[in-house]
Amino acid sequence: MGLSIFATILVLAVVLAAGTAKGRRWFERNYRHGIKMTKAVMIAGTGLVAWNALCAFLPHPPWASDLCIATTLLFVVIAAATVERFRIRPMAVKDRRVILAIGAHPDDLEIACGGTLAKLVDAGHEVHTLVMSHGAVGGDVQLRPGEARNGASFMGVTGVQVCNLPDTNLAAHTNELVAVIEARINEVKPDMVFTHSENDHHQDHHAVHLATLRAARRHSSILCFESPSATRRFNPAVFVDIEDYLDVKVHAVAQHKNQAGKPYMGADSVRGVAAFRGAQAKQRFAEGFEPVRMLGSSIAGL
Repeated sequence: MGLSIFATILVLAVVLAAGTAKGRRWFERNYRHGIKMTKAVMIAGTGLVAWNALCAFLPHPPWASDLCIATTLLFVVIAAATVERFRIRPMAVKDRRVILAIGAHPDDLEIACGGTLAKLVDAGHEVHTLVMSHGAVGGDVQLRPGEARNGASFMGVTGVQVCNLPDTNLAAHTNELVAVIEARINEVKPDMVFTHSENDHHQDHHAVHLATLRAARRHSSILCFESPSATRRFNPAVFVDIEDYLDVKVHAVAQHKNQAGKPYMGADSVRGVAAFRGAQAKQRFAEGFEPVRMLGSSIAGL
């Protein structure tokens, strides 16, 4: 009975840990197929808890206890092997870089380069994000800044700044855009800057692109990412393999619950774009970037 009670407590602890919001978030951020893993652990673990409880507190033949304990040990071994198999293993780099990613709206960075930013974080680089507006026109202004911080936190970003320049009218505030970006560049001193592409239909995205080029006019490495509103002229020449980070990107985008009804926010859309860029890069999944200019040493670890 003692071993059955111990096994019950052990498996119950695993199930409870996986079922908490923090537990689910940990699986989503650190594992491929994190949601599926969490569900599998909870389903199998709940069944084992019930079985162990029956063996511990109800009359049963001796072989039932032995089978119960053996099954529990098998569960632990399989769970450990699965955790080992699907854990994301980043490539650690010796030369730590500082990255600054600049987006017009709260969800832009997760959609465009969420996999790359998370990969950079895991490789040991210091990543900062700058969001130029609260996205008031496209959603709930009370929620979207917090969702930008949630997305950045999920990716592991060191620092996030959310500004309150007018959504859909950033082009009328070019000098303010440039001043904010310059100040952030001077503050964090990035080795690489990510921003919107010139080839983008959205007026705010285009305005941020131009402002970034002005603010980072002396910077050696600028890459432009792809937004859902990118034109057919968007032509990436730099690709980042995000096969291990595709699920991380999907979950980062999902932090923006206020935008959940928009078609480009769905997991299928995110995966589809990554598959298309991956095919171009001869990989399974990738994110594509247009280089304004790029110093090779600034992107170590990708």
